[in-house]
Amino acid sequence: MSARDAARAIDALRRGWAIAIVAPGEPPLTLLAIETADEERLRDFADDRYGILISSGRADTLKLLNQRAAGDPDHPVLIERAPWFDMALATAIADPQRDLATPMKGPFRTLDNARPTATAAALQLARIAGLLPAFFTDGRDAEVTITPDDIAAHEDAARLSIAVRAKLPVDGAEDAEIVAFRSPESADEHVALIIGAPNGRPPVVRLHSECLTGDVLGSLKCDCGPQLHAAIHAIEASGWGILLYLRQEGRGIGLINKLRAYALQDQGFDTVDANTRLGFAIDARDFGVAARMLALLGQAEVRLLTNNPAKVAGLEAAGIAVIERVPHFLTPNPHNERYLATKRDRTGHQF
Repeated sequence: MSARDAARAIDALRRGWAIAIVAPGEPPLTLLAIETADEERLRDFADDRYGILISSGRADTLKLLNQRAAGDPDHPVLIERAPWFDMALATAIADPQRDLATPMKGPFRTLDNARPTATAAALQLARIAGLLPAFFTDGRDAEVTITPDDIAAHEDAARLSIAVRAKLPVDGAEDAEIVAFRSPESADEHVALIIGAPNGRPPVVRLHSECLTGDVLGSLKCDCGPQLHAAIHAIEASGWGILLYLRQEGRGIGLINKLRAYALQDQGFDTVDANTRLGFAIDARDFGVAARMLALLGQAEVRLLTNNPAKVAGLEAAGIAVIERVPHFLTPNPHNERYLATKRDRTGHQF
């Protein structure tokens, strides 16, 4: 098991190179990411015999989930190549932003999936790489060969360690210290802002997932920027606590895919449907990372500043006791009212 091999596979996919995933008891699965492929790379990868691998969420949009093995929504979906397939059609299959502009040339035929473990690992790897979860399959000349265990090791929160600590006075909390965490392979560097000093009580803790558009650019589509600043003030007022800034942009699907979800929202879809149409989970974040950070900081019990029950469940499943959920309410604006209603009505947020 090697997380290093998974990092090499991510690099290969982003460069438009083929990889292979080998799972025990399954035939090898050779893959080329549709997003980073082109006609020349596709010709080098396969002649006229290849399939297309997509997620069940994307297959549902394409009305394929009533066919054969694709009827199980927990499994990836394989589409058999048809004579009219080309790079343009594959791109349209992969990217739902094109659905309104690109009429699909069907019908599509799904195949029995003889490699459920490897195909599921492929979709996981696409998310980690920040790519659309869609691949050409069964070509040749893989640049890297990995296993599902390699991918799991790449996301293993236990590999996270403290890299550096320093004093960092911030607006709203001048007595603060920043602590940076990283793992050997991942480029994501998470940070904790420790506000105040331990006083014998469990800290007030906020898990804040990175949001470039909200935190930095002041987007009004979400409430992330105001939540970040309000959390710092709330922790300061409580006496002491910790803000964890998690590099899990777009609920774990990455910046580019989050912006794709924004484009789908412009077409009328809410945040939940936008994520599933792209082929991702509604929330792909791993709160085990936050639990590992808290453990490294010596905190086993917290008062969690959140409206999201999934964060409570995620921390507790990873061994951190949440002794109190502290509500975190901010006034909506005209641009994020629907976003907040979707959080409440479809993902169980408790305001």
